[in-house]
Amino acid sequence: MKTAMDKKKELKNEYKSNHRPMGIFQIRNIANDKVFIGSSTDIPGILNRHQFALKAGVHTNKRLQAEWNEFGEDKFIFEVLDEIQPVDSPEYDARKDLVFFEDLWLERLEPYGERGYNEKKKSKEERLRMISANRLKE
Repeated sequence: MKTAMDKKKELKNEYKSNHRPMGIFQIRNIANDKVFIGSSTDIPGILNRHQFALKAGVHTNKRLQAEWNEFGEDKFIFEVLDEIQPVDSPEYDARKDLVFFEDLWLERLEPYGERGYNEKKKSKEERLRMISANRLKE
């Protein structure tokens, strides 16, 4: 007969072995069709976090928060664009795949400026120039 401790351990192991859905998501404003694109190893968790922050008025993306306040919650849809299946290998790093697929979706949808809420990613050269300029200031 299993003890309560054995059952607890079994449930914990089962939880750890079940992978959370991971992939690319978007938050879409249906009033103006602007989108915010992101990725996560835990889609339900990150969508919940974004929704909570927006409802609380503390989302880090100020433009998204401003339009959430202006248009209202019912004008926003949270959607999964692409789901990534985990690979059962100790060397596999899902985050690399997520960055790759997120970049593909950003390139495809271009959710910048009037089309969305994302900030355009800086190239490696741009990031190095910024680091260099900051060091010169010090």
